[in-house]
Amino acid sequence: MMKIRIVSSKEDINDLTRNDQTVHLAFRASSTDMFKLLQSSPRLRAVQVPPSYYKNMPNTGRTFLETQGVQIIEGDVWGHRKDIDEYYVVNDKIIKRISDLRSDGLNIEEISSRISWESKLSPAMVNYIIKESS
Repeated sequence: MMKIRIVSSKEDINDLTRNDQTVHLAFRASSTDMFKLLQSSPRLRAVQVPPSYYKNMPNTGRTFLETQGVQIIEGDVWGHRKDIDEYYVVNDKIIKRISDLRSDGLNIEEISSRISWESKLSPAMVNYIIKESS
């Protein structure tokens, strides 16, 4: 199971835990916000941002995260309501499906396309999960 912490405002950054490793930014974060993200969650490994924001992300923030080993992923979290749960969960069934498709010999693009369609995860997030699970 993989948990993606939803961060919908600057104030939510203060609520992150040291153990949060993957976050989805649902607001336009500044470079300062990205620095605070890493301060709040030093184990951060990936930040997912919506496609509309991905292209316009501040270069200083992007560079800072990347030099700290944080992968920036383009994508959305579909159908998640933060008022019910602050985490979007990629369940073990999806991760097992990825593993099964890899065992069947499918390439990363085919796996990414299938899982993205089946689960509503972005292809970039599926690629990240593939890399993390190998």
